[in-house]
Amino acid sequence: MTSTDGRRKWLTVAGELAAALRVDAAERDRRGAEPVAEVEALRRSGLLSVRDWATQQAVGRVVGAADANVGHLLGYHYLQVWRSGLFDNPDFEPGEDLFWAGVSNPLDAALELRPVDGGFEVTGRKTFATGASVADRLVVSATRADTGGKVTFTLDAKADGITYAGDWDNIGQRLTASGGVVFDHVHVPARQVLGEHDENSPRLSLAALGFQLVLAQLYVAMAEGALAEAAHYIRSTTRPWFLSGVDSATSDPYVLGTYGELVAEAQAAGLLADHASERLDRASRRGAELTRDERAETAAAISSAKVVATRVANQTTSRVFELCGARATAAGYAFDRFWRNARTLTLHDPVSYKAREVGAYFLTGEQAPFTGYS
Repeated sequence: MTSTDGRRKWLTVAGELAAALRVDAAERDRRGAEPVAEVEALRRSGLLSVRDWATQQAVGRVVGAADANVGHLLGYHYLQVWRSGLFDNPDFEPGEDLFWAGVSNPLDAALELRPVDGGFEVTGRKTFATGASVADRLVVSATRADTGGKVTFTLDAKADGITYAGDWDNIGQRLTASGGVVFDHVHVPARQVLGEHDENSPRLSLAALGFQLVLAQLYVAMAEGALAEAAHYIRSTTRPWFLSGVDSATSDPYVLGTYGELVAEAQAAGLLADHASERLDRASRRGAELTRDERAETAAAISSAKVVATRVANQTTSRVFELCGARATAAGYAFDRFWRNARTLTLHDPVSYKAREVGAYFLTGEQAPFTGYS
């Protein structure tokens, strides 16, 4: 099967899953339960096993447009498997149907790793860990107590000593199981250590860019999902304004013009995100030969995509109400979930700093620093 045929197959599978998710997306959002059933649906679909980079990006957008929560979980799953591979550790085996999540918030350096016989022992708490409580495996980063170096390793998500706080109570992304995780003297076998971080390695630093790309792609998906839902409502329910002189909302020139602008902007954001995705894939394939200049160019492309996608997601998920009308604010339609999800996730890290990085790169040649966010 060619890569094109494989992509077509997985996009078909993603479309079928997306159709099923749309049926009760609003009700599941209201319940805000742990996404156990959603992860199981991903497992049954086979999408967890997709390894082709471009296919992952396309599949993530399809699923994310139907349900941003599930798209978030799937995007992070792909990310954890990909970033684990950056260490070139022959012992890492992602498995075909395992769901992976990460515990590595860069600004929450609360996990301490101590050497013990046979490996390490990790203790501490992380405030946020999307998908961890419903995962099969975790990719975890912690600081060594003896050297101060940062180490990344894998763990069974149900290992002794791990507890999940279940304290995610935000207005959006309510089904992402993004609460805290507590580690109480959890044993880390030596064979599960992926490697230590080299702060001067352009390739290992790509992990942070991968996170930014997943977010940018998900922002685009949120805009696409809101537009698709709005289109269905406008065609079936929205009434034309009495001064419009037309018989249907789909004939109103103001509705058509506004909708057209939003669609064009979402398409532009999607193309920019896909361009950034191609750059990151190319950089990753360079391996140890990746240069700082190549890494900087990749970072600028991803930051550009995130700046545009952030604006498009927040604007689109708000303005669809103007197209649908006052009745669309009824709780039963749950149009607000698109805005709540976008508003919550686009605050992951300040987009103004991404804009600054882009401006500095193109005006002065300044390269984005190697951090957990850039």
